[in-house]
Amino acid sequence: MTEAALLSVRGLGKLFPVKAGSFGGSGRLLRAAHDVGFDLAHGRTLGLVGESGCGKSTVGRLVMRLIDPTSGRIAFEGEDITHLRGARLRHIRKRMQIIFQDPLGSLNPRMTVEQIVSEPLLVHGVPPRERRQRVRDLLREVELPLDSLRCFPHEFSGGQRQRIAITRALALRPSLIVADEPVSALDASIQSQILALLGRLQDEHGLAYLFISHDLAVVRFLCHDIAVMYLGQVVERGSVEQVFAAPMHPYTRALLAAIPRPEARAGRVAPLGGSVPSAIEPPPGCSFAPRCPHAMDRCRCESPPEFMVGDGHGASCWLNEPSGAAD
Repeated sequence: MTEAALLSVRGLGKLFPVKAGSFGGSGRLLRAAHDVGFDLAHGRTLGLVGESGCGKSTVGRLVMRLIDPTSGRIAFEGEDITHLRGARLRHIRKRMQIIFQDPLGSLNPRMTVEQIVSEPLLVHGVPPRERRQRVRDLLREVELPLDSLRCFPHEFSGGQRQRIAITRALALRPSLIVADEPVSALDASIQSQILALLGRLQDEHGLAYLFISHDLAVVRFLCHDIAVMYLGQVVERGSVEQVFAAPMHPYTRALLAAIPRPEARAGRVAPLGGSVPSAIEPPPGCSFAPRCPHAMDRCRCESPPEFMVGDGHGASCWLNEPSGAAD
């Protein structure tokens, strides 16, 4: 863990048992996350990116301790929270909150906005008068009118519902927010408004975001650093500037090449061949080797370590081996 890190993750892994009758029977394990590691500093945003099913949302839930890790260590504000339970975990959760992709699905349809935003304050024993005042102050911060207090989630647009979800996440004044695809369900114009709001709130409150997304254009706009995931593993990490200017992993290059550009023509960018391997039976060696156009024999039998190719910029690919053995 680095001295400045608010959140430090090392060797994080999660295995889910496969039930009988699913994908071939019981006694098998699905590898949702494997040996994941990163640091997130105060006031910064780390973008966790990759294709659907790569394990990035699982990592977000592991960090929040919504699910228990199979292996690894999670440190938050200098404290190991990997195995916390009960009152101590509840206390820590005041400082870390989550925003989900679907605001309508994450907001109780039977509760008013005032009840929704007040609930975490009530759970943590904030006095009634302070509760009411804080809810009103928060609504002003996210630019929702005060007459929203008595309304229900279905009475709002998607963007307004996401503002309510953000308000709820801010209620306990956290230092970390895990944002799990918070704008992917919104129209482009609304996306930009929510992203601008998240940026302003970060500047005003010194928030750190773990921003989970498959949209690299959004990540480039909001994030300071990036961790690219493939089949449950981080294959490249670095600053936004480093990764976008000089991507070192073939998978990262493929993701960047797939970003739509006005000057691009249909068919100019060849999609990756093959399909993502099974997370129940991951391939030996590099998990990306079956789809990699640069794969060598070594890639199919030896899992590459992370090679640092710059200050804080690393990639798990034999092509970056300092000895030059990989061409």
